[in-house]
Amino acid sequence: MRECDFLIVGAGIAGASVAHWLAKEHKVVVLEREDQPGYHTTGRSIAVYTEAYGPAAIRALAIAGGPFFKNPPKDFTSLPLCHPHGLMFVAREDQKTLLYDALKAVQPMSPAIREISVAEAVAMVPVLKRDYLAACFLDPNTMALDVNAIHQGYLRGLKAAGGEVVTNAEATRLERKGGKWIVTTPAGVFAAPVVINAAGAWADVLAARVGAKAIGLVPKRRTVIAFAPPAGVNGNAWPVVFDTKEEWYFKVDAGTVLGSPADATPSPPTDAQPEEIDIALTIDRIERATTMPIRRIIRKWAGLRSFVADGVPVAGYDPNVEGFFWLAGQGGYGIETSVGLSRTAASLATGKGIPADVRALGITERDLAPMRLWDGTAKVAAH
Repeated sequence: MRECDFLIVGAGIAGASVAHWLAKEHKVVVLEREDQPGYHTTGRSIAVYTEAYGPAAIRALAIAGGPFFKNPPKDFTSLPLCHPHGLMFVAREDQKTLLYDALKAVQPMSPAIREISVAEAVAMVPVLKRDYLAACFLDPNTMALDVNAIHQGYLRGLKAAGGEVVTNAEATRLERKGGKWIVTTPAGVFAAPVVINAAGAWADVLAARVGAKAIGLVPKRRTVIAFAPPAGVNGNAWPVVFDTKEEWYFKVDAGTVLGSPADATPSPPTDAQPEEIDIALTIDRIERATTMPIRRIIRKWAGLRSFVADGVPVAGYDPNVEGFFWLAGQGGYGIETSVGLSRTAASLATGKGIPADVRALGITERDLAPMRLWDGTAKVAAH
């Protein structure tokens, strides 16, 4: 039986990032059920960093990680983690009120975000149809994130500190004995005083194995297609363009356009695959808003984004199950919030509370605690 201080279940972005911080002072083992870390949601993300998207707590956690992404420690990566991209929200006439409500909500925390005219929007992204647009705003500070470099940086830091990732190691049985969790996997038996549940879409499944109450996690499928831009068009400098009602978005990545219907279809935890109806919706919505014809799909895929009722991640000890720590429900924000959330989770797991810089952004333990989802105080959010 192999022993450690923290046993983390899941080697996606949540598990890898919290392991990175904990391993600096503790013995850490990460258990991954697949044969490689990040096979599911993390490996299918096309993440951006923005301060203009999501609930207030999400934006605060993203802001807390901004300096790290812009200037990562030299031992974290030799590659840039981000590059400027910009994010444009656009609205039809019937969506103007929604867009202005969103702009009003994000500007206090991110004053660089500003309304732009339809003419400015079309000048930036010439494929947008002028007669489709009624209002727009721009977040000039949005950055494209290198998901693989970030994920591998966390894993590399974990290993450099003496931690390890064990693959093909699904936690099939968990028992509490003598103040420790005894965890049985196909790769062996492990023991630790604390288990961190970073199992992504399977977090409630893992909780059931220890007798913990579910947090009501709902995995939701998100579909992405890749297609070529119009001949002679170079959109590498375009911002990400997002419909303000979250009905579609597209971004250019290395000369290929990535588009999505921004679907959020509830799904059981599974190896998500794209559905034909979602592919058709992507094509229809993007062709209605732009002059880009989508004649051939180069690639298509789907991933699961897991949410709880209020859309805010869960990070904290289960008050009813000793030594069981939740780190789940990142939704579609797992990469951009990974620094702020994982530092916070590591601090909470070691009894140090919310880090000062994160607390200064308005985040409290209660905001992230699983208890909020059980006592009826969590506000339900749309996703």
